[in-house]
Amino acid sequence: MEYLLRPRHSLAVWERHPGPGSPTVVLESAANQQDFILFCLPANPHFELASRLRPRLRRDGVCLSFAKGLDKHGRTAAQALTEALGSVSAFGVLYGPMISEEIRDGRPAFAQAGTTRAEIYGRVRELFAETSLYLEHSTDIAGISWSAVLKNVYAILFGVADEMGMGDNTRGYLAVAAVAELESIVTGLGGDPQTPRRLAGLGDLITTATSAGSHHHEVGRRLARGQEALTGEGVHTLEMVHTHGLFDARGFPLFDLIGRMLAEPATARAQMHNFLNRLRR
Repeated sequence: MEYLLRPRHSLAVWERHPGPGSPTVVLESAANQQDFILFCLPANPHFELASRLRPRLRRDGVCLSFAKGLDKHGRTAAQALTEALGSVSAFGVLYGPMISEEIRDGRPAFAQAGTTRAEIYGRVRELFAETSLYLEHSTDIAGISWSAVLKNVYAILFGVADEMGMGDNTRGYLAVAAVAELESIVTGLGGDPQTPRRLAGLGDLITTATSAGSHHHEVGRRLARGQEALTGEGVHTLEMVHTHGLFDARGFPLFDLIGRMLAEPATARAQMHNFLNRLRR
């Protein structure tokens, strides 16, 4: 975000864990001076930080989050911001294919900007004008949030299939089956059934599931090698879904498969073969 915005905007940066000699602002005192507050951090600290900021935010300020995970209470970034901010400040979320290395290389990136009002989207669009990030508006904040979060789980399975040498045909099947499950889950969680087919869902799934530098793809490869103690947003999301009973994973075969693989990494390859064999029945 700093790479995209610094050429056209004045930025003040606060870091949760600043390194030695790293310049950083005082969070609360800087908040009421900014048109936008960008939450470029994981979902877990969103509620705490937004609560700290709430008394100091400008009424016309906009909080923007890029977090594609769940916090320890099973909340998306949007849910955490809604609970922390109430009506004090407007907020939005940006989700889609936005690999940071490609952005810093000057290549295009794409995102859905989730805001409740067109006026807020207009301001966000102006913020990123003349950058390599292309935006489209969505009022389905729940839908794009859950699509962006859950796609990290499905991306792991692509890494498993690639490590097992299953090929492009299997990738094609997994893409279709994963989006079908996403549509059902997202609808059940309050989103629009069409949203998982857009940038925050299918677009980001393909990017995360096939990129050579994707952490979630690498988690899948390690899983297929029987490695344990795997970490990442997708792994954490699975844990939160089960811990908080966000939905019944047993109703979604691919999602359930990934969970069982992570529970027993030594059997991951056998579980993948068994899953495919059951498709013949």
